[in-house]
Amino acid sequence: MADVTIRRTTEDDWRHIRELRLEMLEDTPHAFLETLATALKHGEEEWRRRGRRGQSATGTSVAAIDGTGRWVGTMGGLLKTGTDLPTLYGVYVSPSHRGRDAGVTDALLDEVEAWAAMHGPALRLTVHEDNRRAQEYYSRRGYRFTGRTEPYVLDPDQRELEMTRTLAAGPGDEPTTGTR
Repeated sequence: MADVTIRRTTEDDWRHIRELRLEMLEDTPHAFLETLATALKHGEEEWRRRGRRGQSATGTSVAAIDGTGRWVGTMGGLLKTGTDLPTLYGVYVSPSHRGRDAGVTDALLDEVEAWAAMHGPALRLTVHEDNRRAQEYYSRRGYRFTGRTEPYVLDPDQRELEMTRTLAAGPGDEPTTGTR
């Protein structure tokens, strides 16, 4: 992963967060829980709030930034009320930095998994039923379908499929499933 830095977001990153979010919604609209039209209406305070997620006690938000300062990827983790596992959300890597050789997606997920391992025995995610690229990536990383589904927020006739991966059992332990 040449010349890419992974770090947690801050509220001062709001302009970059906004720019990358708009890119993600344009690139893969069915992968996220809001539309581009909705995101375009958000003001500065909403983008600052999203930036603060990187410093939150109940979640994390990480960004991949290339050597030119361009934000090329993001992922987040959240402790959702009503679930016993941390949840992965907001996964995106720019087309220019995708693929196994680039290593950006793996580096982002490694950061979120390290955070999640401090909060639960596994990491949970949902993926749109039509997002085969993401499903294949998560499977390669050791995530397995649980059989649970939920309606896709933007179209209840479509489904989100739940996947989980067991993480390290304790400090210093290796993950019990998946690959690194």
